[in-house]
Amino acid sequence: MEDKVIIVYITAGTLDEAKRIGRELVERRLAACVNIVGGVTSIYRWRGRIEESGEHLLVVKTVKSKYRELEENVRRLHSYEVPEIIAVPVEEGYERYIKWVVEETGPGRES
Repeated sequence: MEDKVIIVYITAGTLDEAKRIGRELVERRLAACVNIVGGVTSIYRWRGRIEESGEHLLVVKTVKSKYRELEENVRRLHSYEVPEIIAVPVEEGYERYIKWVVEETGPGRES
């Protein structure tokens, strides 16, 4: 049975941090691809106050079986006390792309 593809959303405070996290996830085969979207404004409640900050959004393509290891790595690399790490299932997608994500996050592939 083929592993299910998921999208993981992660926010980072700086472009450098986002790139560091994204690169490590791909290098460790925890993600097939990471897109980094800049210019994101986040409005949120933190410790009883409404905050607003600029962030970078990582859009991570991976498989469900890699989620826990991916989360552990992001928590280790991330500067936030409580980083946003949210996974959503991919219900449909271009078959060749889905296959590529599964292959690139699987064992035995050379870089």
